[in-house]
Amino acid sequence: MKAVQFAEYGGPEVLKIVEVEEPHAGPGQIRIAVRAAGVNPIDWKIRSGALAGMMPLRLPSGVGMDASGVVDEVGEGVGGVVIGDAVFGTAASGAAADYAVLAEWAQKPGGLSFEEAAGFPMATETARRALNLLPMSPGQTLVVNGAAGGVGLAAVQFAVGGGVTVIGTASDKNHEYLRSLGVIPTTYGGGLVDRVRELAPQGVDVALDTVGSGVLPDLIRLTGSADKVITIADSDAARYGVRFASGGVGHAPEARAEAAELFARGKFRLPVAETFTLETIAAAHAKSEQGHGLGKYIVRVS
Repeated sequence: MKAVQFAEYGGPEVLKIVEVEEPHAGPGQIRIAVRAAGVNPIDWKIRSGALAGMMPLRLPSGVGMDASGVVDEVGEGVGGVVIGDAVFGTAASGAAADYAVLAEWAQKPGGLSFEEAAGFPMATETARRALNLLPMSPGQTLVVNGAAGGVGLAAVQFAVGGGVTVIGTASDKNHEYLRSLGVIPTTYGGGLVDRVRELAPQGVDVALDTVGSGVLPDLIRLTGSADKVITIADSDAARYGVRFASGGVGHAPEARAEAAELFARGKFRLPVAETFTLETIAAAHAKSEQGHGLGKYIVRVS
């Protein structure tokens, strides 16, 4: 089968299409014929070698963790899914390939495209995991720094759906879309504390940082306590007493089914910023590294 791999760490140019043996579903797993794969920041951070100290790989390695497609193998002990089902989930093998083995998944709603579904798995799990770590309840106010990225969009929709008032930072061009989701938008940069206080005179209860742009001191000022701030991206979190929501803390696999249910009710979307092919996946990685896109970069496989 065709798969995208890299044999050395480096820039997007190290990604190559190669022929490899097909993976097969083991116990508790399913295999899908991949229709689309999502591109996440962790994908290019792994490819570049930035995470080699924390996540050593045996090279060559496949790329991609998010995938959508049609089930064609069901492993031992798996229930609730049959061959032919359309699903999206997290790949145990590289997602940018003809076939991928999934360790976690959810049924894809009928009205959800395979391309958009491929952007759901990591963004929704990361957002739900981070929100679960915040002392948040209906009627409170949440600030999300980086509200127009994949995790940010998932977080604001989960929060709005839970009766929380959300203020989200984003580029001006993305403000109208955030308003359509029920979010109060504001811009990045200096003066954030004053801008947010003007938008939320009642005060801010909790905050989530999704981009690591050095905004943690401002979020602490707004909430009044480092305990009320979570980041998924700022490596200086410990310096400020802020919790870093790593993948090993509070894993939230239920987020995928939650997002699918909300989508079916017309209350959840993760737009596709741009679609690529396996042959142009390097461009997808480059775009993801630049940031500032609304939604997810997706690789169409078949």
